[in-house]
Amino acid sequence: MASAQRYGRSDREIANEMQRLQDEQEAVQKRTFTKWINSHLAKHNPPLVVSDLFEDVKDGVMLLALLEVLSGHKLPCEQGRKLRRIHWVANVGRALKFLEGRRSAYRGSPIKLVNINPTDVVDGRPSIVLGLIWTIILYFQIEELTSHLPALQPQSSSNSSVESSNSTETSSPPVKRKPRLSFQGGAKRALLKWVQTTATKRLGLDVKDFGPSWRTGVAFHAVIFALRPHLVNMERVWRRPNRDNLEEAFSLAERELGIPRLLDPEDVDVDKPDEKSIMTYVAQFLKHQPDRQETEIGRQQEEFYLAPRAIEEMLEREQRKTLRELKAWADQLERDCAQAQRDGGSLAVQYQTFKRYRVQFEVQRRQVETCIQSTQKDDKLTADQALVKQAWERLSAWFLDWHLQLDSGLPHPLGEVGVWLHQAEKILREELVPQQAHDETAKAIHKKRLHDQEILRLLERHKQTLQLIHRDRCVNNVPIPMEQLQDMAERLNYISTSSHVHLSKLEFWETKYSMLEFLTLAESKLKSWIIKYGQLESMELLLQSYGSFVEGQQFFEKYESSHQALVNAAELYIKADSSGLMNFSSSGSLG
Repeated sequence: MASAQRYGRSDREIANEMQRLQDEQEAVQKRTFTKWINSHLAKHNPPLVVSDLFEDVKDGVMLLALLEVLSGHKLPCEQGRKLRRIHWVANVGRALKFLEGRRSAYRGSPIKLVNINPTDVVDGRPSIVLGLIWTIILYFQIEELTSHLPALQPQSSSNSSVESSNSTETSSPPVKRKPRLSFQGGAKRALLKWVQTTATKRLGLDVKDFGPSWRTGVAFHAVIFALRPHLVNMERVWRRPNRDNLEEAFSLAERELGIPRLLDPEDVDVDKPDEKSIMTYVAQFLKHQPDRQETEIGRQQEEFYLAPRAIEEMLEREQRKTLRELKAWADQLERDCAQAQRDGGSLAVQYQTFKRYRVQFEVQRRQVETCIQSTQKDDKLTADQALVKQAWERLSAWFLDWHLQLDSGLPHPLGEVGVWLHQAEKILREELVPQQAHDETAKAIHKKRLHDQEILRLLERHKQTLQLIHRDRCVNNVPIPMEQLQDMAERLNYISTSSHVHLSKLEFWETKYSMLEFLTLAESKLKSWIIKYGQLESMELLLQSYGSFVEGQQFFEKYESSHQALVNAAELYIKADSSGLMNFSSSGSLG
């Protein structure tokens, strides 16, 4: 038992450590990306400054200004102090549409924004905002600069003419083909190859990534040394501590090369430095790449020619490999979970085993959800993506069933609380799909609202039950695993703070679709009245129809009451949502 408990705590510690590392990574990216953005917004007229990245991009104004500076295009933008959310969404949507209209320097295909929606940016979701800024950095800086690395061909003049003929639609097909080259890869590999070839290999320095290889600061000095040898004393660099090297490199690059200081020594001198932040910083050195005639790279630079089709094929191979590895992992996890369920054990052992596997499942969530996003024009998944999606959905259902089995198997009345928790969580998860007709949607929402009210009305009863058991930590002298009790308490707290918001949202939607149905009916009537007038009899019939609808059915009175009901429902929903967030942030455990 003691061993299992230690293992259980280890699971929690692992999850906490992973969350800490993720938070640190987001913090470093936020600082780096903010500095990068400000280095470009300084060129805007008038100059702009981002203070809090997640807040300042919400209205889309800074985002559009950044894209204007980077692209040289003037972009329309809603501005002013009284902008509402609808204007923010419009601005961000315009920025995303502009990005999707750009083409990758390597693949030649439009930029694909995966899982990035205007509302997520307006909400300031950290992972989405950082993903969007990274996409902008990748395409406007890293891809743009690495794609212009010189390609030294055996007959440069001939190849140059061939390239020119390729770019002219009316010219005859080229006679010569560009040779297949040993180095093929995307912007990341091109940048790494440039660092290796230009700076580090000649010094005997092994740089194989944009992470730990840069921790000592020597690689940064090697890049500066390759571009301006007189600025760096490499003998001193080899002997200095990491932080001193990093501080000196960043200061030197800023002072002598004009490269903005995007990183701090403490961001890099860690076990796992953030790859994207280092790539963003290192790519700036490409602007100082000497002309080909001034370099000693010579023949090796032919490796920088990156054939778009070859890159595309390599990326597809890498994606297939990743997907198959994920499929194998999912299958193995499913087998392990099945065996763990068969092994059984005490309540505490069973729950700790479940949590251990659940942590493994959640760790892979972001990667899996990213990998099963379609990149096809028709939004269809590849065969490998479909297999991974099926395996992931199967695992999700497995964990839900396993969790329900563990909660419902607890002694009465705690088992009853466990079943109710799953029912309540399910109705909060469910999303309504609008029907073809607005009235059908309104009826479906009304039915769901009544159903959900019936379930959620038991909240207070189950809350009291759990409070008593949480205090005693046992039911009928049967000890309950403390970790499971605490998890149930946290889940109940979440339901308690979310239930009112959920029901208010359903009431708002029901009122909204009822209003839409009413307006649709009015619109159809209006279209039947706005026709070319004919004989007197037909006009009298139209007038009679108008009078019956407007006066007989009290159209304007119904409109006013429906509109007021919608306004009231919207205000209640907004109020519930605001108070729900406040309650959730201040809620504690039931113990």
